[in-house]
Amino acid sequence: MELTTAFLNLLFFAILPYVALFTFFLVTIQRYRSQKFTYSSLSSQMLENQDHFWGLVPFHYGILTVLGGHIIAFLLPAQVLLWNRALPRLYITEFVMLIGGVLTVVGLLNLIIRRVRYSKVRRVTSLPDWILYGLLANQVVTGLLVALLYPWGSSWFAATAAPYLWSIVKLNPDLAYVSAVPFLVKLHVVNAWLVIGFFPFTRLVHILVVPNPYLWRKPQVVRWNWNRNDIRNTN
Repeated sequence: MELTTAFLNLLFFAILPYVALFTFFLVTIQRYRSQKFTYSSLSSQMLENQDHFWGLVPFHYGILTVLGGHIIAFLLPAQVLLWNRALPRLYITEFVMLIGGVLTVVGLLNLIIRRVRYSKVRRVTSLPDWILYGLLANQVVTGLLVALLYPWGSSWFAATAAPYLWSIVKLNPDLAYVSAVPFLVKLHVVNAWLVIGFFPFTRLVHILVVPNPYLWRKPQVVRWNWNRNDIRNTN
């Protein structure tokens, strides 16, 4: 049992990260060099806008808040721990991150329901889109559950996850930081690596070029391959 657990920890927390990162950089660069105009969010706003707004806005505000908190805790773990020594500041940090998580879940849920509800939008949703939604849903739900079940996440992320991530960067994975964490936390971490590895195959790549290149690159022409009359007559 211990041998199996050690192997799984090695597979998911030492090997998978490098597979995901290698895939991320290699495919992202190759896609940008050969398919530059696919670096777009491929927005379906023109097909349906009202539900699109109530999904996209809370999702973006939420995910930017959550990602920002993770990045700060990764880059400045000692400063985060020092900041959290004062309980009022710790409470504020946890509250802001929790609200960000809730906004992300609400926004993503609305986006998924919209994709299912409107046939026009559903018809332009590809298999990679559905896989991406599944991975993102798992990521935000497990993240929110971790925040609720294991409070003071900003502190233990800075003390546990940040050193582990830095060990990955230094090409010397230290599994001691993640081997003893709860299963839900492990699931959240593993899914994060899967999202990173799948990232260059999805519409998320537009994050890497927003907003500057849109100021000078050639206009992008979007052409529909379906019969326009059929689309107009579809609810």
